[in-house]
Amino acid sequence: MTESEHRTVLLRGGDVHSPADPFATAMVVERGHVAWVGSEGAADAFASGVDEVIDLEGALVTPAFTDAHVHTTATGLALTGLDLSGARTLAEALERVRAHSAARPADQVLLGHGWDAARWPEGRPPSRAELDEATGGRPLYLPRVDVHSAVVTTALLDRVPGVTGLPGYHPDQPLTAAAHHAVRAAAHAAVTPRQRTEAQRAALARAASLGIGTVHECAGPEISDEDDFTGLLALAAEEAGPRVVGYWAEAVSGEKDARRIRELGAIGAAGDLFADGSLGSHTACLHEPYADAPHAGTAHLDAAAVAAHVAACTEAGLQAGFHAIGDAAVSAVVEGVRAAAETVGLARVRAARHRVEHAEMLTPETVAAFAELALTASVQPAFDAAWGGEDGMYAQRLGAERARTLNPYAALLRAGVPLAFGSDSPVTPLDPWGTVRAAAFHRTPEHRISVRAAFTAHTRGGWRATGRDDAGVLVPGAPADYAVWRADELVVQAPDDRVARWSTDPRSGTPGLPDLTPGSDLPVCLRTVVSGRTIFVRPNE
Repeated sequence: MTESEHRTVLLRGGDVHSPADPFATAMVVERGHVAWVGSEGAADAFASGVDEVIDLEGALVTPAFTDAHVHTTATGLALTGLDLSGARTLAEALERVRAHSAARPADQVLLGHGWDAARWPEGRPPSRAELDEATGGRPLYLPRVDVHSAVVTTALLDRVPGVTGLPGYHPDQPLTAAAHHAVRAAAHAAVTPRQRTEAQRAALARAASLGIGTVHECAGPEISDEDDFTGLLALAAEEAGPRVVGYWAEAVSGEKDARRIRELGAIGAAGDLFADGSLGSHTACLHEPYADAPHAGTAHLDAAAVAAHVAACTEAGLQAGFHAIGDAAVSAVVEGVRAAAETVGLARVRAARHRVEHAEMLTPETVAAFAELALTASVQPAFDAAWGGEDGMYAQRLGAERARTLNPYAALLRAGVPLAFGSDSPVTPLDPWGTVRAAAFHRTPEHRISVRAAFTAHTRGGWRATGRDDAGVLVPGAPADYAVWRADELVVQAPDDRVARWSTDPRSGTPGLPDLTPGSDLPVCLRTVVSGRTIFVRPNE
């Protein structure tokens, strides 16, 4: 334990968001844990016996956020690389490619991200010939915003022998499936260890500056590589920053596989173990064809493969998990987990807290199955903010009627399904309060949940998704993972105004949270602390 973790600190003169005392204004931290939460008057008794007193000056203290789905190195490379998410036209995107190539003459491979042709008036991605011209013939890897397809230059294809014979190769269309995985591997192999560590530091520093105390790294052989994963875990252990909880998405068939997962440092064979792809790339697996394509996507795992993985992980005491977006993929996961429960026992499957990432296209039947099997829904509300609504990408891909069923957070909560919120960064940015806002003001009103429920899913929910019920909340005995915020008036926001009226009555004892009404300013992080150790302080505060 470091010296800073040994120090006893009293924070006072603010608002402390704690179920232990809805009117708390002060908190004592000792030996890396919350020791006491209470009122200003009682804080006087502690003031003389602590190593440090922090005057909050009216600031809000909350549990630190947990982002339950992050690709850390890719996030860092996006922070330091070419970001096309703001490009308003295809022509502007190509101009940014040209400028980035000129600015980085030494890079072996140019890396970018974030394009979305659905938002461009041209309605199409850049062609290979256009990218070859814009880069001057250099290798370029440019994944779509959902990272399930990519456009590349001829020079990068030349680094991947046999790529033209792989599934998902299209001469004049974005690459998907095995062809995409092959070019991604070639592009990432050109990233030096020094570049990779810089990217990881940049991503973790950004997370800390946003009040994120923990990230779940969703890695795997089809997404990154073992050196990237173990290097990140080592960096997080050595340097002050957010906790990193690692998941490695590789199928497990027995104890030998499970032991290898543990030796890598992962707590589960979960995360992006792909049951399907994504809606934006037309690779999510659907029961009925897409509205704008003559097929129903791609299945990567069937129910039997899911069952084998879940049964082996449960026997080995490991968390299992899958990436599943389309309704057919979610059905296959549910069917497989249920089959595993028949083999190893429902109680053991429930106790293992297996996860499903994204889980976007749910039906009442699959929601009920998540509850029955105690599956955690690890979801990304920013997806709805980016692609939901009557005119969004979901409606283009699925038609308005099917699109309205996506991301039903209220139904999941009513059924008792555990929710953990994340960003899938760099698919959508690290933005915890924006994520809470996106869930509370979902584009489909019947799927909205209260700010309090959304906040819980982004704090305590992430800890519960790793099997811990004693953290992510500021009560005595919990880890001292917290963030300090400059925020306007605290309120209680719920989708039903009857609930809101009751909750804002002081007699309800409901602690308030910042007003997240769309258009209002989001809270500003002043300080982030993990295990009593400060990992971020806002400059000039």
